[in-house]
Amino acid sequence: MASFVVQGSNRISGEISIHGAKNAALPILAGAILCPDCIIHNCPDLSDITAARNILSYLGCETHREGNSITVKRGGIINCDIPDPLMREMRSSIVFLGAIIARCGFAKISMPGGCELGPRPIDLHLSSLEKLGVQIEEDHGYLNCSAAGGLHGAVISLPFPSVGATENIILASCTAQGETVIYNAAREPEILDLIQFINEAGGKIRVDSDSTIIIQGVPALYSCEHFVIPDRIVAITYLCAAAVTKGDILVTNMRPEHIAAVLPVLEETGCLLRQYDDAISLRLDRRPKPVKNIRTMPYPGFPTDAQAPLMALSTLAEGSSMYIENIFENRYKHAAEMVRMGAKIKVEGRVALVEGVKKLHGAPVECTDLRGGASLVLCALAAEGESRIEKINHIQRGYEDLEVNLSRLGANIKRSQDERNETEEENAQG
Repeated sequence: MASFVVQGSNRISGEISIHGAKNAALPILAGAILCPDCIIHNCPDLSDITAARNILSYLGCETHREGNSITVKRGGIINCDIPDPLMREMRSSIVFLGAIIARCGFAKISMPGGCELGPRPIDLHLSSLEKLGVQIEEDHGYLNCSAAGGLHGAVISLPFPSVGATENIILASCTAQGETVIYNAAREPEILDLIQFINEAGGKIRVDSDSTIIIQGVPALYSCEHFVIPDRIVAITYLCAAAVTKGDILVTNMRPEHIAAVLPVLEETGCLLRQYDDAISLRLDRRPKPVKNIRTMPYPGFPTDAQAPLMALSTLAEGSSMYIENIFENRYKHAAEMVRMGAKIKVEGRVALVEGVKKLHGAPVECTDLRGGASLVLCALAAEGESRIEKINHIQRGYEDLEVNLSRLGANIKRSQDERNETEEENAQG
């Protein structure tokens, strides 16, 4: 199994262009089965994207990548289910449910896989789909979903602005009969990007300023081209990489307005920021200051995915920082790994108290999830000595060529293959 080997204490400086957003590309790929064919540009080359393409292939679509563009040709739908191995590759695979039902009138799926961040109940997905005319039965770990009478519009009020539930409702209702209204819908930039994709394919969706989405069903979607928005969490990660190493960076091909909740926090740590239309520069030449209180919230609040990268910066702050996680119950697994590197972090329930230390030291650590794994890389960049970061398959789900890009920015980071594990895999196969 591959790992990263990092020699720390190297300053991150230079310019980096941000790739397309994973969390926008995935629901758009799911929506591609509703179009005869489509071309999705600025689509990152990630393991989660590969998993989505595998699902599309199983469903009977042809996909082809050329550079950062993926072409999807629907063809005839062969299957209306997603096998358990494909579902377990990523948790966001649940977003295919609404699209498959809209296309086939039936879907069979198991529970999704991916990062273990605590319970992510799909009750909101299922109850919302039922309002659109879907009958759902559980069958030994699988969900049999049928819309034999056809999908129809409905008024759906979400008790929580769930991103996944909002996406599934949009995908299921965009070709349903009548009008669907979603109150308290999620309004992340990735949601708006999905809506733009569907509208480019002939859909009729509009968004009101009060988090209400109105979907007028159309008979069918047609072919289109779409450019995926830049990945805001990747942009935040590179900004934090420069800050934690007292560096200087220009992050380009991004949308500063998408990380508006994070920029004041970076300024609070002492970072000097300059915003441009599609770029941000950051410089920090001293030990960071602590942050008083970070509460993760649905967009436009502080994003839960940015919590771990910011925590890496707080481990070296002059004072104590407090984090309160309001989205996921189990999002502090990276904290224990940071402690192995000399950080002082106390976790109690949804609260983490980070007491800054003067220096971190290299250590062997394991990635626990996507963003937690990225935060361990940041700690390793700033630490004295060598760190080995295992289970980087988590990181590969959301960061394209992370070690290559960091190396270009001045980091000493290399990918290493565990020969012992390779030998064991070969013996098992042969």
